[in-house]
Amino acid sequence: MQWLLIFKLEVLLTVANGAPVIATKLFGKFLNQPLDSGAAFIDGRPILGRSKTVRGIVFSLMATTAFAPILGFDWIDGLIVASAAMIGDLSSSFLKRRLNLPPSRRATGIDQIPECLLPAIAICSTVGLTAFDVLSVVIIFFVGEVLLSRLLFKWNIRNRPY
Repeated sequence: MQWLLIFKLEVLLTVANGAPVIATKLFGKFLNQPLDSGAAFIDGRPILGRSKTVRGIVFSLMATTAFAPILGFDWIDGLIVASAAMIGDLSSSFLKRRLNLPPSRRATGIDQIPECLLPAIAICSTVGLTAFDVLSVVIIFFVGEVLLSRLLFKWNIRNRPY
């Protein structure tokens, strides 16, 4: 197992998934356009919900792409990680809306796994991750996200402890 690579990828995943939360705190309502523009899916529920914004996606892509070289990744790896993380996050939101869960409601597993599994798979061959490394990334991210969310809530960065 490649512990240093896994650690660096965990940091990059944290940047990718944390950037939208930080953007909300930094910019408030500025550029807070919902990605789905409030449109409903065929089931009458929102496609993604109001908490998935254009600003969040753009901030994640920019921050992760800029931060990747600091960790020793190519900038394109950062862009791939952020893109896959946001696809995972949006997929989770889409699924949660289909399950009739409100935005920002906890859905353990659904909230964490796609946003770390998809990026790990997307760059596994580029950076040399094995299947066991990918599984390790997912487990570490899952546990870390659950714990970090509570800490960020305590520091008033997140609105909820999950």
